[in-house]
Amino acid sequence: MQKIITRLLMVFVILFSFTSCEVIGGIFKAGMGVGIFIVIFVIAIIIFIISKFLGRK
Repeated sequence: MQKIITRLLMVFVILFSFTSCEVIGGIFKAGMGVGIFIVIFVIAIIIFIISKFLGRK
């Protein structure tokens, strides 16, 4: 129980120490990075599947 209270307190301190613009900017930067990673991953899977189909002939 003590760990949960400590973690919640830390989250509130972090939230109140940042301005809203910094928090939103960080969220969008993280989202963009994850989005780029997912797009590259999906393209790699598509290329892998196409190469498997073309390799069977």
